[in-house]
Amino acid sequence: MSKESLLKKEFREKDVNRARNLIKKDYNAKTTTGTGYSKKREKHQEGDVWEEDGRTWTIKGGIRQNVTKLDKAKKAAQVPLACPKCKGAMNHHLHKKMYKIHGFCFDCTIDYEAKLRKAGLYESYERAMIQGSLKAWATDLQAYVSDFLETSNTYVTEQGDIEDWKNNKAHQKEAVLKNLEEYLDHVQKALDS
Repeated sequence: MSKESLLKKEFREKDVNRARNLIKKDYNAKTTTGTGYSKKREKHQEGDVWEEDGRTWTIKGGIRQNVTKLDKAKKAAQVPLACPKCKGAMNHHLHKKMYKIHGFCFDCTIDYEAKLRKAGLYESYERAMIQGSLKAWATDLQAYVSDFLETSNTYVTEQGDIEDWKNNKAHQKEAVLKNLEEYLDHVQKALDS
């Protein structure tokens, strides 16, 4: 055998670097540099609002969040940890219920109603609360019935026939609307008295 190397292959630089790294036991070292597109990153601070990819973003509490149309509704439904009036903890279920109605905790509601009783205004306050609930219930009932009457109950059979399961639809609709109107008039009279 001659002293000439039997290895005729020429190594690329990255192969030599990889072998060098393996000998040094540096297994995570890179041998090539990658190129490509990198998006320009903007630095945003707490409370900034910006538009990106057709969406509105903000940073709250160090977390990047999407601003949606329902944020106001979420905030209205969220119960705080402390009562805004007395700064007490709102961890009882009655505190949460009273906050949604009055805007403060159960203890503050009791104090408020005691002051109303002392001033002689509690009966009118109670009547107003009940009437408000009944009015909301009446509008919900009217919306439910009208929605129920407007939905169509048509079904397609296995043979492809369309069946309408509401017979005498116009007659029943008139009767239900008449009964609803009479009932809501009765409720309105009870509210007015």
